[in-house]
Amino acid sequence: MIDRDRFPVDPWRLVETAFDLDDVGVTETLFSVGNGYLGMRGNHPEGRHAQEHGTFVNGFHETFPIRHAEQAYGFAEVGQTIINAPDAKVMRVYVDDEPLSLDLADVREYERVLDMRDGVLRRHILWVTPSGKDVRIDFERMVSFEEKHLAVMTIEVTVLNADAPVTVSCQLLNRQDGEDVYGGTPSSPKRAGFDPRKTETLHERVLEPQEYWQDGDRTALSYRVRESGMTISVVADHTVETENEYDSRYLVEPDIAKNVFRVQAKAGVPVRVTKIVSYHTSRGVPARELVDRGRRALDRVRVTGVAALFAAQRTWLDGFWERSDVRIGGHDDLQQATRWCLFQLAQAAARADGMGVPAKGMTGSGYSGHYFWDTEIYVLPFLAYTTPLWARNALRMRYLMLPAARRRAFQLNEHGALFPWRTINGEEASAYYAAGTAQYHINADVSFALAKYVRATGDDEFLHREGVDIAVETARLWATLGFWRSVDGAEETFHIHGVTGPDEYTTVVNDNLFTNVMARFNLRFAARTVREMAELDGEIYRKMVDRLGLDPAEPEGWERAAEAMHIPFSPALGIHPQDHVFLEREIWDLENTPPDKRPLLLHFHPLVIYRYQVLKQADVVLALFLQGNHFSDEDKLADFEYYDPLTTGDSTLSAVVQAILAAEVGYQDLALEYFRQSIFVDLADLHHNAADGVHVASAGGVWTALVSGFGGMRDHFGELSFDPRLPADWPELAFTLHWHGTRLDITVTRDELRVEASGGDPVGFSVRGTGYVVGSGEVVTVPLAGQGRVIPGRPTLGMLTDVRREDGSYLSASVPTVTSSIPVIVGAADIEHGADAQ
Repeated sequence: MIDRDRFPVDPWRLVETAFDLDDVGVTETLFSVGNGYLGMRGNHPEGRHAQEHGTFVNGFHETFPIRHAEQAYGFAEVGQTIINAPDAKVMRVYVDDEPLSLDLADVREYERVLDMRDGVLRRHILWVTPSGKDVRIDFERMVSFEEKHLAVMTIEVTVLNADAPVTVSCQLLNRQDGEDVYGGTPSSPKRAGFDPRKTETLHERVLEPQEYWQDGDRTALSYRVRESGMTISVVADHTVETENEYDSRYLVEPDIAKNVFRVQAKAGVPVRVTKIVSYHTSRGVPARELVDRGRRALDRVRVTGVAALFAAQRTWLDGFWERSDVRIGGHDDLQQATRWCLFQLAQAAARADGMGVPAKGMTGSGYSGHYFWDTEIYVLPFLAYTTPLWARNALRMRYLMLPAARRRAFQLNEHGALFPWRTINGEEASAYYAAGTAQYHINADVSFALAKYVRATGDDEFLHREGVDIAVETARLWATLGFWRSVDGAEETFHIHGVTGPDEYTTVVNDNLFTNVMARFNLRFAARTVREMAELDGEIYRKMVDRLGLDPAEPEGWERAAEAMHIPFSPALGIHPQDHVFLEREIWDLENTPPDKRPLLLHFHPLVIYRYQVLKQADVVLALFLQGNHFSDEDKLADFEYYDPLTTGDSTLSAVVQAILAAEVGYQDLALEYFRQSIFVDLADLHHNAADGVHVASAGGVWTALVSGFGGMRDHFGELSFDPRLPADWPELAFTLHWHGTRLDITVTRDELRVEASGGDPVGFSVRGTGYVVGSGEVVTVPLAGQGRVIPGRPTLGMLTDVRREDGSYLSASVPTVTSSIPVIVGAADIEHGADAQ
């Protein structure tokens, strides 16, 4: 899947050995650096030939009116999109007044490296100029994890074999509103075609200049965002280290600032230019104050020195890998890809600090920089089990969104709160309600993530002080959204209609299984939390009751609804239907669908897709994993075998879940195939849109696939358990979990599972149903009799032939036809009497 001559295997580094314009957008994503607050795409410092000159700050956005072709009550009215922060990455090099341009230059040596141990992007070039001068150029770029507002860039130029004039032009550019001298606007990447996953294009000026100035080698630009009112400042310091003679030139205008250093370089004498940049943003602070904050940040660096920033970065990452690394024995290619995925999670979430984790992190403008359910279901488990503080920060973002979520629920005639399907500022920004607002399951996803965090950490303080508000308000929505039904005097059941599950190829349905199962969990979790707080009978419980206006009878109602929740099941097929009418549809024959018609959403109208049994991503299968304690082994196998051939994998959220369930039910080779699809989704650009940014949720899912899929970890009911499924050619899998403050180092081989504990209290866990306890400083080794059931091959559509629905009709599979003329449908009676058929 990857050109290993150009991208060689290295367990700790992503290495590129040759420049190629054909995939520049993808490599910009792959070599991005960020910290969860600030992100810089892997653009080359020359500032040329980029697909997207991206510098992004988490939550820095513009708003705009959503113009619906046909308006209706309650449609989202104001859109939000991430916007480009002023670009500080440009550091252009000229030798003999000849500019370095990688597409034209005679480059004899080239290597670009993202080192995941020290968090630094490096590039080495040996350039031979047209006049025969050998020029070595070494570049570094780092976005600090320790100092979230700071980025550092250095460039060192050495003319090896002659004296020559060298110029280094450092720039700050407002790319959001204008083009630089080489053209190209990042808000409209140079790719044609419809794709709803891309960001919106803003056609009017966005950044209104505020304070801008230069003071020696310090430069400042600041702006106010036209509609959202946000403010931003970027302040940069420049230093030159060389034994050569040089002078400086300066330029500052509202949308560009230049610090140009002209050097009379001697042969073999290097010129090193360092640019330190501070970014600050706010939703209400004047730009001038942000400039002052930037000044103070740079003043501190002048005292401590740049070397201290690099040293702190390495120390920070040493701690990250010590608690987060997952080790795969004997497969350096998978090890490299795993670490790249985990590093992307750190770059997306580490310093989000109470803001959300965008679907693309800070690596691109795909999905407009919005926060989705991706964080709660795919990213938060990694955060909760490796760095719980990051998980708590992410959950606080949802807590802070509760006022807007309450308003949204009221607008939709429901009680409680309804979290937005996609958002930056807390308001719903999804214009297509069928695949947006109708995904009410996001409420349960948020509560599920809250419960997972509390299970892993034991952080009852956060749950009782703020988290309970999320649990109560989401439970209230289910209580009013659902309704009771009884047929022929039978026991009443609770139903939820008019919703969309995770599978966006099937929308606005009744009794979506995933939604019902997750809502049931949400209701039970809220009721249990309230009851536990009541038993404490403390001041914090009374404050919660007053704050939320809680009626003591509400928890009982939630429990009653949960117990009566309708869970669809088809006795005829022996599976759980995805929704009430899913099995009535005909099956889309994916096996015979041309590859050039994938993904389906780019080639077929939604109404065509909605008529078929076809999945964009795992839906029932995801429920089988998240709520696996409520399904039998037989249920899981039957459901997996039915839905797997119907799942397109058009969503990158799908393969990780399919890998986990495939491993659990016995399709071991298929599990590894899905895992490889997940782990290389960006590195090999498998979905042909890695240029829009990293698929952060898929990266989070890779961790879950390793730990829960092959490692077999589950935490149902707050009980830690393991049932490993190690791939046949993996000698070892090792990972670390943090459970209630105790570190657990787990190693799985084909013959045993080893658990070593350090710090904290003793931890109880089970392996394949047998309980164990491990104390701090102890090691428990459990023998394993194999790695579970092994089923060869994969489920196929052929397994669904000769299968009847409840009404006796047979299932059939087909591909939608595209006709150039109006077909004439001839009935059987006409054919019998000799009618012409066309």
